[in-house]
Amino acid sequence: MAPTGSTASPLFLREDEIRRGIELLYFGYTRMTRAIDDDLGQQGLGRAHHRALYFIARQPDLIVSELLALLAITKQSLGRVLNDLIERGLVETKPGDRDRRQKQLRLTAEGAKLEASLFEALRGKMAAAYVQAGQGSVSGFWQVLEGLIPPEDRKMVFGLRG
Repeated sequence: MAPTGSTASPLFLREDEIRRGIELLYFGYTRMTRAIDDDLGQQGLGRAHHRALYFIARQPDLIVSELLALLAITKQSLGRVLNDLIERGLVETKPGDRDRRQKQLRLTAEGAKLEASLFEALRGKMAAAYVQAGQGSVSGFWQVLEGLIPPEDRKMVFGLRG
């Protein structure tokens, strides 16, 4: 594989450069998530389950409609994922604080343990890439990814920063 170079071409808006970015984003994400696929598979879970675990861990007592908005999937798909996680004892629900009809989601101790081990595998991959790129590149990478988020979703996404 040829070296990637550390700077973008001055022609970064040309089709070849845009395609390069899309490919790097695709392959980078795919390779990173493969680090946890075996662990998920051993549990009979998939990436949708992981995404739900991740966001519930980030925001304990998240309500189902908020998780639905974060994941941008159908209610039916989320229902299947949540039912699996609840049946396996990884997620628990309780009535909402403000509206008893809402369901608040929280990881159980077992769910928190699984999510932490999955995060650790991802953290290792991401940290190694960050070290290789350097701080300035990481900031630029974040800016590009933030630019991909529609303005109407940014408040929701940035609210995860804690």
